[in-house]
Amino acid sequence: MNLAFFDTNVLIYADDPSAPDKQKRANDLFTGHLQHGMAALSLQVLQEYYATVTRKLGIAPDFAQRRVEIFASANVVRFEVEDVVAAIELHRLTRVSFWDALIIHAARISGATVPLQRRLSAWIHPGRVRIVNPFKVERASVGLTYDGI
Repeated sequence: MNLAFFDTNVLIYADDPSAPDKQKRANDLFTGHLQHGMAALSLQVLQEYYATVTRKLGIAPDFAQRRVEIFASANVVRFEVEDVVAAIELHRLTRVSFWDALIIHAARISGATVPLQRRLSAWIHPGRVRIVNPFKVERASVGLTYDGI
């Protein structure tokens, strides 16, 4: 099992009863990787998760807080100023949004070989960071040319 970087969307699906197949898949993936010490995420992911599930899914804040505490037992990427600048550079040089650039940069510096991200799988550009949509049957992946600045 390789180190996997979990994006916010994957964690949100773990608590979304409206998509039971994705909910099970997200929970199985995170639990399996966490048990083997192979789950990574960033502070941004934890923040986005809490804000989204309490606002859009109507999850109670105390439950969402407990989930954040569980998710935070993974390898958590914490940014320095240089990391924000690197994400800005990635955003400027590509068509990826700034927020997604932060996620891509966090995945790269985490050392994850499999960033799990639902939305970016449609962004195709040859390179070194392979992004996997964990909810696609074929588990299509794409690469991004990005080694940081």
